[in-house]
Amino acid sequence: MLTKTIAIQNPSGLHMRPAGLFVKTVTPFQSEVLFGIRGGEYNAKSMISVLSAMVKSGDEIELRISGTDEQACMDAVVSAIESGLGE
Repeated sequence: MLTKTIAIQNPSGLHMRPAGLFVKTVTPFQSEVLFGIRGGEYNAKSMISVLSAMVKSGDEIELRISGTDEQACMDAVVSAIESGLGE
């Protein structure tokens, strides 16, 4: 299992469009992808779960990825977050 804490940098947090890109980034991977924030745990492959986390700009999330392609998945999602998730 890989873990990484990363700040959401785009100005509007994980609202509909960036949340969709976040989910789209991790969905092709076989690994389980979860993230934690404010004591909750959320499934990064579920749009409803991601939106329910109410992640705002500047919030830090802890990514937890486990599976056969965990490193490739972590690289992809970190790159997407650092590039602003399309914003």
